[in-house]
Amino acid sequence: MIYEVRTYRLKPGTLDDFVHVMRTQGVPLLRSFGITVVAAGPSLVKEGDWEEAYIIRAFADADERDRLEEAFYGSPEWHNGPRNAILERIEHYHTVVIPDSDLMITWSED
Repeated sequence: MIYEVRTYRLKPGTLDDFVHVMRTQGVPLLRSFGITVVAAGPSLVKEGDWEEAYIIRAFADADERDRLEEAFYGSPEWHNGPRNAILERIEHYHTVVIPDSDLMITWSED
């Protein structure tokens, strides 16, 4: 299993609309393409005047991620659906993909 964590730096004043469109249209559409959405929403920490949001998605492996994202982002449902309402609010985004084995934290009592 791998996890994709994507953060979005949004244009000022667009956070509430972005989160609404993402949760009501984007996430259901992602799920309809077989993409597992673990979480999506606004960041709890505000950095200066910037508003930020995130989405965390899970995939069986990198090949599945590539295949599902290609199908999703190339689809008429995305292009004719929430695409513009989501993209027009994004200033910048950043993606990190990590294997689930790297999510383990071990504590030592030395």
